[in-house]
Amino acid sequence: MDRRSFIQKSVAAAVLAGLPSSVVASCSHPKPAGIGMCDWNLGRSADPSYIPRATEVGLEAIQVSVGTSPDNMPLREKAVRERYLELGRKHGILFPSVAAGSILNEIPLATEPQSAIYVVDALEAAAALGSTNILTAFFGNGDLLERDESGNYINISPGKFAEYKWKEQDIERVIAVIRQIVPRAEDLGVIIGLENTLTARQNLQIIDEIGSPMVQIYYDTANPWNNGYDVPGEIRMIGNHRMCEIHLKNTRWNQNLFDETGEVDMQACASALHDIGYDKWLILETSGRQDRFEEDTKANIEFVRKVFL
Repeated sequence: MDRRSFIQKSVAAAVLAGLPSSVVASCSHPKPAGIGMCDWNLGRSADPSYIPRATEVGLEAIQVSVGTSPDNMPLREKAVRERYLELGRKHGILFPSVAAGSILNEIPLATEPQSAIYVVDALEAAAALGSTNILTAFFGNGDLLERDESGNYINISPGKFAEYKWKEQDIERVIAVIRQIVPRAEDLGVIIGLENTLTARQNLQIIDEIGSPMVQIYYDTANPWNNGYDVPGEIRMIGNHRMCEIHLKNTRWNQNLFDETGEVDMQACASALHDIGYDKWLILETSGRQDRFEEDTKANIEFVRKVFL
């Protein structure tokens, strides 16, 4: 029985047993589904041989990369997908999402026609693995924000928190391309998640323009924080119904521990997720210190269980 089914059955039993409403309410409040990790932090992208390692450190899920380059797209192969499912069953690991990350950062959806194929590849792989969503990345070459002559983002916000000028033509292209892909996402029952350098408000504007509930935000605790955004406020703005999944990390770099040295207020993020009733997966984008993956990952999982669950 999965975590969500267990909670639902527990609540139903409490109601039938006539427990006080306060007890039932405490049992029924949505909670995150569990803790997973990006495969690029676990060991190697798109490589099922690292699944046992996830179990060894106490993870429950893995975000799988669809591939890393046009010549390295393992998840297109039926045999690779079946290997994931076989090892997942054996080791008790689920695959809640598939990432089109590094490949779209190199070959951007906004400018390169072939990139749409990688999004479809991710959708098909996600459906085969039982995933609910895919991550489409817009970093590096795919960044959607304008820069000035000094290479800095152009802040257009008059308030306390930043918001930067976006590339109008690129945004229009992304909207147009994703609109064409949405029917495929609907057929497969897999959500397209957007992860980028934009604010929540800007992302929600894009989603509204596309006009489909199958397009949502793939959020991250550190990237927006480092850009000067109001992360807890953004989480509440997005809401559970438009956030398909979230990466947890403390700083711009992902080899960190969740401790007092982190830059992000993780407790504030956890409170915001609680407020919106977040019930999807918490995905660690953390590798730990060099040669201390197991020790650091176990410590990170313990921290996340204490703060977020």
